[in-house]
Amino acid sequence: MTIERKFIENSIIKRNISKYLEKELIKAGFAKVDVQHTPILTRITIYVLNPGRAIGRSGSTINTLTETIHKLYKVENPQINIIQVENRMLEPLIVARDIAEKLERGLNARKILQSTLRYIMENGALGADIVVTGKLAAKGAKAKQIKKGVGYIPKAGNVVELVNEAHTTAYPKYGAIGIKVRIVPPGTVFPDREIKTIEIPKAILNA
Repeated sequence: MTIERKFIENSIIKRNISKYLEKELIKAGFAKVDVQHTPILTRITIYVLNPGRAIGRSGSTINTLTETIHKLYKVENPQINIIQVENRMLEPLIVARDIAEKLERGLNARKILQSTLRYIMENGALGADIVVTGKLAAKGAKAKQIKKGVGYIPKAGNVVELVNEAHTTAYPKYGAIGIKVRIVPPGTVFPDREIKTIEIPKAILNA
């Protein structure tokens, strides 16, 4: 029971740290964070598009993050490492924010989802799906949901842990829109199946 409680506590700490970093490092292109607890220290690895912005001049930003995480979340001896994102189209949170920015500019939601899925798959993903929910048209329109996917995306069981997922919200003039992005990264091995070929619908290929 003690181990289970500790596991839950660590999961909550990671979620809270992730929310904090997403807000503080939005200009650096925050993508995700890994938190590894050891008896000596807590290793925090932050993935961003722009490491320079996350580190700050003479390490000022990273020092502030370290101090805040230690005091605010009671993390003992946090050690932060900044890693540059290798491929932005395989990072769900970055993809979700790109979609949010386009929705806020008033672009067509269906076309955004189709073209985004094409870019994701062109960068080697084994599967991806995107769900947008809210008022997707002008003022007065009813809220609705649009969901599009391609490739293999498990929906249940332990294998869902192999899928990277992120959520964000767009704020166009006519109301908030929730965005969920799920991506199966290249090279993912599923114990229950082997993925050899991925059929991509023509609508997405031509997006």
